[in-house]
Amino acid sequence: MSEPETHTENPQPAPPAAVPFEVQQRNWATFTHLSALTGLATGGFGFLLGPLVMWLVKKNEMPIVDAAGKEAINFQLTLLIGVLISLLLVLILIGIPMLLAIGIYDMVMVIIAAVQTSNGVVYRYPLTIRFIQ
Repeated sequence: MSEPETHTENPQPAPPAAVPFEVQQRNWATFTHLSALTGLATGGFGFLLGPLVMWLVKKNEMPIVDAAGKEAINFQLTLLIGVLISLLLVLILIGIPMLLAIGIYDMVMVIIAAVQTSNGVVYRYPLTIRFIQ
């Protein structure tokens, strides 16, 4: 009688797994927040158009992106009001440091929101008027 042969060959590697849907949503939501930084590169309304486009493209199929997009748009609109007020106050010179402070605050908060979102937290910007519910 012969003993059964045992094969110790390596099994075939599993095909690459698709990225889980939740991870895709978090990535899209993170990029929705980060897209507000395009305003720095364009010098115009990219800070508002970036999140708006990302939100409009994915809001119906990804609930996390829907929430992140609304939050990012609300935050950028709130900052736009602050910028407009600061532009008026440039005439009495206080608007210049206000514009600088708003720009720095925008960059810092967008980065914090992106990091929190990539970690799975639904981030809400502080001091934000909720235009879109």
